[in-house]
Parts: sequence; structure tokens; C-alpha cells
Amino acid sequence: MAVKRFFFILFLSLFSITAYTQNKSSDTQLAYQYYRNNDFEKASVLYQKLYEKNKSSVYYRYYVNCLIGLQDYELAEKVIKKQLKKKRNKLPYYIELGSLYKLQNKLSKAKDRYDYVIKKLPANENQISVVASKFIVKREYDYAEKAYLKGKKLLNDKDLFNFELANLYYYQRNFAKMIEQYLNMLSISEMYLQTVQNRLQSAVYGDVDNSLRALLKTALIKRIQKQADKTVFNELLIWLYIQEKDFENAMVQAKALDLRNNENGERLIALARLASSNENYDVAVSAYQYVVDKGVNFGYFLIAKKEQVEVIYKKLTNKNNFNQDDLISLENNFINTIFVLGENDEAIELSIKLAHLQAFYLNESEKAIKTLGNSLKIKRANSRLLAKCKLELADVYLYSGDMWNSTLIYAQVERSNKNNPIGYEAKFRKSKLAYYLGNFKWAQAQLDVLKASTSKLIANDACQLSLLISDNSEEDTVNASLEMYSRADLLFFRNKDSLALLTLDSILMQFPTNSIIDDVIFKKATIYLKNKQYNKAAKNFKKIVDTYSYDVWADNALFNLAQIYDNHLQDKQKAQQLYKRVLTDYPGSIYVIQARKRFRSLRGDLLE
Repeated sequence: MAVKRFFFILFLSLFSITAYTQNKSSDTQLAYQYYRNNDFEKASVLYQKLYEKNKSSVYYRYYVNCLIGLQDYELAEKVIKKQLKKKRNKLPYYIELGSLYKLQNKLSKAKDRYDYVIKKLPANENQISVVASKFIVKREYDYAEKAYLKGKKLLNDKDLFNFELANLYYYQRNFAKMIEQYLNMLSISEMYLQTVQNRLQSAVYGDVDNSLRALLKTALIKRIQKQADKTVFNELLIWLYIQEKDFENAMVQAKALDLRNNENGERLIALARLASSNENYDVAVSAYQYVVDKGVNFGYFLIAKKEQVEVIYKKLTNKNNFNQDDLISLENNFINTIFVLGENDEAIELSIKLAHLQAFYLNESEKAIKTLGNSLKIKRANSRLLAKCKLELADVYLYSGDMWNSTLIYAQVERSNKNNPIGYEAKFRKSKLAYYLGNFKWAQAQLDVLKASTSKLIANDACQLSLLISDNSEEDTVNASLEMYSRADLLFFRNKDSLALLTLDSILMQFPTNSIIDDVIFKKATIYLKNKQYNKAAKNFKKIVDTYSYDVWADNALFNLAQIYDNHLQDKQKAQQLYKRVLTDYPGSIYVIQARKRFRSLRGDLLE
């Protein structure tokens, strides 16, 4: 009987506790809902009840905020004073009291309370931080500064609270003092560099009028002059120049540090790569040359030599701004660099680019075939690179009109690389060759398989070509327009651009209402772009964007149009608008990443 009674009492106790907890939770949620909706009358009733039962500082703060919201300053003052009497650390509550007086325009009383807090500040780092943070919450930044500065004196540590003061000066937009604090920290220890950069990142990001950057630059140059032994200031200046994409001045500082510290050029290699990724090819080439000039005995010589010629190649092919002398100079640079590298994978990588230059830019297919043949003889070479080498060889044969050898090599690479990206690429190029030759049904069957490829780029290309064929093919009839278009496409691949344009114009004249017209316009735009006829290219890309906005070429045309205005017609504002349209109108486009990067750059965002 006693056991039953015990369990009955235990059950009632647990039930009561559960009911109380649930009721408390319900009141808390309801009170917060009222508070969030600015219904301070109802919220204050619940928070008063919760505070009186629990004495939690959380409920206290919400309760006081409700009273302030109701402008019941008298009751709010009583509650704060009551809380003040209970707490050991009374200073934060004097700040609350001062803030309440300030709300009522009792400025003298507010000042008295704030001054009292500063006067009574103890020599305790934690309590000083609490007081300063409380002042910051109340937006009393001047008093927060006084708290930190007095804390330095009380604790006899002039290096204390530097980061906190820097943050405070940022809130006040007192950039000169903020910078001074950060540079003081770097004077103490270079270990703070990454932290300072992280803190400055958001500040510089919001520097719309460049005033902060100008101050930081001036302050750093002065520190470099005064504290020449502290290279950390040079490091920070390089970082700042990079944020501004001022790679030229960044390189000047990087060279100075490399010389001063007797470094091996690694710093310049990293800067060159960053400049190249931001399409500042001239600075990249110069930075690599600095490392090359150190001589063959330096560890980064070969890396700099190889990457430099790749950047020059990228500059010429991406910017499409070169003459015959530029091409011949680049060819000789490739040959020299490949010789220096010797017979290895790096040399094969360069040989593939050299062969492409020789065939497609210098129109010397035999040279290109010989270049690739030599690479294929290199022993113990990476199989993936050899496969890429063969793909380029097949392309060169196709360029020179040798369809048979081209087909054989594509098929060979596909067989040797089943279910991997290189195999998919070989299959796609073989399918495109069939399309060039007018074998549309077979080509489309292969392309439909590739649409499921794990490579997004290949799948996208396969999808576009498959759609081109399916949209412009008719059952059991000779599709003259598609055959003419595929011939023009092959002429374009073989750099016979004038003949390709004539063929495309013939399609426009003979089939003005055919479904292939949008493809013809896009191809014309592409040819004009390749031949630096930027206004004609822009006109045709715009026609696609305006007339065929739901077509498969629309996002591609829009991105190309943005790049023309960005790189050639020098209308950055128009380019920015077009990049933004790629992001908003075609969020699933493969060009979104590139468009977003360039849009942010034009908008003035900083490098991450």
C-alpha cells in the first residue's frame, strides 16, 4: 500500500512539473510573438509574470524593453533600479539607467550615470569588456572608447583591447583610428596578419567612396618607410592592391619583398596566377619573367617558364588580338620552352597547345602533326595526356581535310577511354564529324547517348547539336538547309570564314522562314566575333537575344554580347547589365558562374 502511494505522489509531482514547464514554454513563445509584433502591452504582462517567477536576465531585458516601448519610463526605471540592487556587477545597469534617462532627454542625469561607470571601472579585463560592450549596444561609442582606454591604463597593458577598439572605430566610421589600431597589432606580431585582413575585408568591401582604402594605403606606406624591418606592412599593402585588382602595384611590392628576403620567386608565381585568372595577362607575363630571369638554378624557373608561355597563349587566343609576328614569336617561345622542359608530361601539355597554334592559327598542319607525333613517342607519359594529344591530332587532320584519319583516331580514343570524360569528348567529336559530313541520323543517335554524360559541358554541347539536328530534320526528305549549315560549320572549323559566311547568307536567302535561321544568325555572330568585327557580332547576338529569347542559343548569345561590350566596345555599364540578365533570365545556364564573377567585378566587389 505504501509503495502504491509513493508512486501516486511521484506521478502527481512529475505531472505538475511537466504541466508547469509546458505552461512556461507556452507563455514564453506567446510573449515573444507579441513582442515581435510590437504589441508591448500584452507582451509586458507575460514578461513581467515570467520575470517575477524566474528572475532570468533574458526576461528582465524583454520586460524593460516592453516598458520602454510603452513609454512607461517611470516603471522601467524602478525595474532597472531593483535589478541593480540585486547584482554584484552593477555597472551595466547604471548604463541601462543612463540610456533610459537619455530617452527622456534627461541628458545631465544620463551623463552622470555614464561618467560614474567610467570612474568605477575595476581593473578586471572581463568586466571592462562587459561594460564597453554594453555601451556599444546602447550606441554610446565615445563611452565605450573611454572604457577600453581606461582599461589599458588600469591593467597597465597598452596593447590590450586593440582589436576591440578597431571594431569600435569602424562603427564610428573613424577609419584613421581603426587603421592605426590594426597596424599597431601588426607591429606587435606578424601572426595577426590574417586576422587583420579578415577584419579589414568587410570594412573595405563597404568602402563605396574609396576613402578607407586611400587612408589605409597612405598609412601603410608611412609604416613601411618608418619600420622598414617590418615586412608585414608590405604584405598587407600587397593584399590591398590585390583587393583593388591593382596587380601592377602588387607586383612592385612583391618584387621588393622577394629581393629583400632573398626569396625563390614563389610569391611572384602566386601573383601571376591570380593576375591571369583575372585576365590581367600583361602583369602575369611580367611576374613570370621576373622569376625566369633568376636563372635555371632557381626552383621555380621551369614552372615560371611553362606557365608564362601558357599565359601568352591564353592572352592571344582569348582576347583575339594578335598579328602574324605575335603568332610566330609565340611558336618560337613554345618550342624553346618544350626543349627546356625535356620529355615529360609538362612538355606534352605545351605541345598540344603548340600544335593547335600551328594548325589553326598559322595554317601549318604538317608542322602540327609532327609536333604531336613527337609527343606521342615520349615514354612513360600520362595516358590521359596522350589521349588529349591524339584528340588534338584528330582535330588537325579534320582541319586539313583528312576525314578518314580523323575518324579513326576519334574512334581509337573513344575505345580506350570508355566511361570517362576524354572518351565522352572523343565520342562527341566523332559525332560532330558525322554531322559535318551530313550523316545526321547516326550523329543524333550518338549525341542522344552523350546527353546523359556526367560531364555537364559535353552533355550541354551534345544537347545543343542534337536539338539542331532534330529541329531541322524532316523524315524521308533531303534537308538542304541543314546540309548547307553543316558545311558552313565545317568551313568555320577549318578557318575558311569567308566561305562559311557566304554559305550562311545563302541559307538566309533561300530559306528565310526555315527553323534553322536562329542557328544561322548565331553562327554568323560567332564568325564576326572571331574576326574582330565586334559591331557586326554584337548586332547578330542581339538579334538572337531579342527575337529568340527562349531558344537554345539565347543564354550563349547574351553572355557573348556582354563580353563584347566588356572587352571590345568598352561599355562596362552595358556589360554589367547584360551579365546581370544572364543571372536573372537564365539561372540554369552554364555561363552563370563566369557571368556572376564578371558582374561582381564590374560592380566593384573585392577579391575573395
